[in-house]
Amino acid sequence: MLRVVYMAQTKDTADRIRDLLTMEGFLIKIKPVYRNVSEEENYYEILVPQTEVEEVHTILMENGY
Repeated sequence: MLRVVYMAQTKDTADRIRDLLTMEGFLIKIKPVYRNVSEEENYYEILVPQTEVEEVHTILMENGY
């Protein structure tokens, strides 16, 4: 089961977080919050497997997210 660990306000931020967590070896999924909104105006959920939530939160905090 996937859990939301972060809500990114821009696609660029979501991509940077995805790159960071992927480099650390985590499985990441990015999901737009709204369907009929442009990429620039949308928010993005960062999802990871439930078993990795604590580790991912630690890495996000260490990197200023």
